[in-house]
Amino acid sequence: MNQSTKNMLKACAIASLAFTATDAAYADTWRYAFEEALTDVQGVYAQKFKEEIEANSDHEIQLFPYGTLGESADIMEQTQDGILQFVDQSPGFTGSLIPEAQVFFVPYLLPTDQEHLARFYRESEAINGMFKPLYADQGLELLNMFPEGEVAMTTKTPVKTCSDLNEVKFRVMTNPLLVESYKAFGATPTPLPWGEVYGGLQTNIIQGQENPTFFLYSTKIYEVTDYITYAGHNNFTTAVMANKDFYDGLSAEDQQIVQDAATAAYNHTVVYQQQAAETELAKIVAAKPEMVITILSEDERSCFKEAAAQVEAAFIEMTGDSGAAILKQLKADLVATAN
Repeated sequence: MNQSTKNMLKACAIASLAFTATDAAYADTWRYAFEEALTDVQGVYAQKFKEEIEANSDHEIQLFPYGTLGESADIMEQTQDGILQFVDQSPGFTGSLIPEAQVFFVPYLLPTDQEHLARFYRESEAINGMFKPLYADQGLELLNMFPEGEVAMTTKTPVKTCSDLNEVKFRVMTNPLLVESYKAFGATPTPLPWGEVYGGLQTNIIQGQENPTFFLYSTKIYEVTDYITYAGHNNFTTAVMANKDFYDGLSAEDQQIVQDAATAAYNHTVVYQQQAAETELAKIVAAKPEMVITILSEDERSCFKEAAAQVEAAFIEMTGDSGAAILKQLKADLVATAN
């Protein structure tokens, strides 16, 4: 998307949304955009958040799924500008704004156990304490982060080891550390906005990409790839934020309503997303029986795990003492929430 198109989109968003409120801090209608469809994990969270806000206040939430207001970069810009009051966006896209958020892309940092992850995101000092001021510096109030499921690689050729990714053009989010990860894995990382991924795979501009299982089904990516590989290298993290000026302008009562809604939506969504991985994988198999699904053994994962050390070092180099402190705290939080 070129700059003139982005500017036009932004102007249209302002024009189409401005009538709902004259001052965001006092608006009865609050606007919330996210990166997925209503039926995806972020959409499930958003709908529960909306339900809680509207059940406990006079406010209304307008939801804007992926594509309604542009790409991920567009909805973040609109949130920082105060056009949107709430946004759900992965650290994969906020990494350029908040480099420390890229920590969630250090391979094999996060466990695959979804119950452990649910405790971790809820209780982590790094997430709920250390990240908040970093988001605040970008005009954002971090409400919470939550897991969306184990990430799988989808490719046109089988992947059993790092050498199988040699010269594979692998789509990644526009995230410097994710680029480093797939370089370390042996692939040729190719940053692309999501809207270009299906066509890129269809025309062989790229030959692979990664996402949690439910997203592979809902976006029909399985139609243009032939192999799904679980290497256990990551779980997809997302973050729900409010425009900070808007949030700070709310009454104490409204701030508590927002916090309570975020908690309720979190508790609802972590249960939903655990189930979605299994149900959506079954749907992929039903739709495309010839799809090859592989869970790598510990031996097969060894080269990916060895590469993780290189990516972790790159993260610390990118983020300095601040990133190192967050990484250390995250590791301590993972141990503390293990049982």
